[in-house]
Amino acid sequence: MAKIETKNIRNIALLGHGGSGKTSLAEAMLYITGETDRLGSVTAGNTVCDYDAEEIARKFSINATVAPMMWKDIKINVIDTPGYLDFNGEVVQALRVADSAIILVDGKAGIEVGTELAWDAAEAAKLPRAFFINKFDDNEARFARVLDALHTTFGKHVCPLTIPMVKDGTVVGAIDLVDRTAHVFDNNGRHSVELIPEESQEAVDKYYEMLMEAVASTNEDLMMKYFEGEEITPMEALNAIHDGIIHGDIVPVFCGAATKLWGVWTMLDKIATSFPRHTAKKQEHLIGGEIMEIQPDGEPAIFVFKTVADPFVGKMSFFKVMNGTVKRDMLLRNNTTGDSEKLAHIYVVKGKKQTEVEELSCGDIGMVAKLSNTNTNDTLTWDKAFGYAGIAYPVPYLTKAMIPVSKGDEGKISQSIARMIEEDYTLRFENDAETKELLIYGLGEMHLSVLAAKLKGRFGLNVRFEVPKIAYREKITKSVDVEGKHKKQNGGSGQYGHVKMRFAPGEGEGLTFTVSVVGGTVPKNFNPAVEKGIQDSMAKGAYGYPMICLAADLYDGSYHAVDSDELSFKTAASLAYKKALELAAPVLLEPVGDMSITVPEGLVGDVMGDLNKRRGSVMGMEPSEKKGYTVVQAIAPKAELMDYPIVLRAMTQGRGSFSFSVTGYDTVPANITAKVVAEAQNN
Repeated sequence: MAKIETKNIRNIALLGHGGSGKTSLAEAMLYITGETDRLGSVTAGNTVCDYDAEEIARKFSINATVAPMMWKDIKINVIDTPGYLDFNGEVVQALRVADSAIILVDGKAGIEVGTELAWDAAEAAKLPRAFFINKFDDNEARFARVLDALHTTFGKHVCPLTIPMVKDGTVVGAIDLVDRTAHVFDNNGRHSVELIPEESQEAVDKYYEMLMEAVASTNEDLMMKYFEGEEITPMEALNAIHDGIIHGDIVPVFCGAATKLWGVWTMLDKIATSFPRHTAKKQEHLIGGEIMEIQPDGEPAIFVFKTVADPFVGKMSFFKVMNGTVKRDMLLRNNTTGDSEKLAHIYVVKGKKQTEVEELSCGDIGMVAKLSNTNTNDTLTWDKAFGYAGIAYPVPYLTKAMIPVSKGDEGKISQSIARMIEEDYTLRFENDAETKELLIYGLGEMHLSVLAAKLKGRFGLNVRFEVPKIAYREKITKSVDVEGKHKKQNGGSGQYGHVKMRFAPGEGEGLTFTVSVVGGTVPKNFNPAVEKGIQDSMAKGAYGYPMICLAADLYDGSYHAVDSDELSFKTAASLAYKKALELAAPVLLEPVGDMSITVPEGLVGDVMGDLNKRRGSVMGMEPSEKKGYTVVQAIAPKAELMDYPIVLRAMTQGRGSFSFSVTGYDTVPANITAKVVAEAQNN
């Protein structure tokens, strides 16, 4: 494959609500450009982008997949992304290396939650964007209604480049507003140019005016021509659209039917002529906030945006050439680890198909296998040591205890999960020493379900998920004086230890041990044994959970000159501790933490009501940086938040987000304490 120059490369992320047709559009683009010789179908499970076994089985995208294609000497790297929030990590990866985004909208459903979230994600990534209204051939689709909604929701910069062509009341093609040509499609997606039918003329005039107004706003010369009634030529319009897309002054809208190939040809033309290349933004952000100028002829530098743990190929590192040109066998330094890595073989990947290439230009996307010490977010350079700004992944909060179905699989879990986490940065794994559970954190139930399927398919590891145990604590609430005496005689030397102690709630988190013995009733050399006896006993309180915040004062006791030893006093202290538990009114403590919940203003009441049911306390509210959203600050117990990621998503239709971190412990109400203790006894 010949080297493609930077100016001829376009990197485009396909975004949108689940089921809007992203994979079908990518498939249509591949077919029309001649990259495939048959049109795959999501339903049939034979598309280029959804090649993973889980994607085929579930019939939706799970991974962000690169699909390069050539169109009129322009290389278009399409990155098909998942539409479901559980796989949002794949979306942010794609946006980090894309140079623009096309957001798909279902012509029947109109704007959905996924549409809004896709817009927000592209805006956060500062990417130029466009819309593709899909399924416009459906009798229930309403292009005008959807376009008006896009214009109202996302601003006046939204304007159509193509609109449906209606003939005898039926959509038969699309009209290109730039040159005002009508394209009629056949069943194979081929089109012929016809005259605009009379019944579409009114819509053409209306939307052409909207487009020209947007075009005119891109520069003063065109604005002058527009106001003076002069015609803006198609070439002037195309140049203005190109500049407008780059600067965000124009958000073009295309229409089509991906499964029929309708409208895709026209969109490919506009991508080739008007969408930005990698160098359009001129600079890249570095770690620490610094910026660096993009130099296509400069020092080679790549950024690894995705890692795949392939069971056959090995570790696959997907990268974008951020600067210069990279060539096969080139030796680059990983600026994260300091190790040198040899790019022994460079590939371009289309779905699961790999094609080896000699070199890749600045802005292109490729893959290199078996870089043992390179991971996602790493920067590899030739000489200068710097790092490109990394990908900010969503934090996983849905927690499950992961249990191997077969006991013999326990040893496999850590190694297998490490491979999966290397691939998916929205997973987190923890071996909880206190509850003796293996905890997995994910973005949602579907996310963890796919993880389980991958563990079985790749590593032969069967796991199931359960609600994790809560790491409760205990403390006493009263001050008590108790006595502990250990006396044992078995013939010969015996055992004798006797302590009088005062137990009280302590200020420190652990044990605060003091000695106020007078008169030598307990020799000083036994004091450490008394302290150790209490510390060991604190592993279990009255309810079976660790004791915290305990103050213990040794104020009296007695000893035997022959039979007393450290073990005896350690045992005596343990007996005193157990008596204290009976008298000092111990209570159960649970982990609580700070929450920050960002939700649409209209749903604040619902969120607050739900928090009250979860024994949470709202501490305050403030406007979010995101328009129309409010941030609710709260404190809530961890035990009540096990399903919160799922509940909040359902309550807000995916618009809400939250963060949570444990900050301390609080007393569990008596009625809930009884339930916790009963469940613990049953288990």
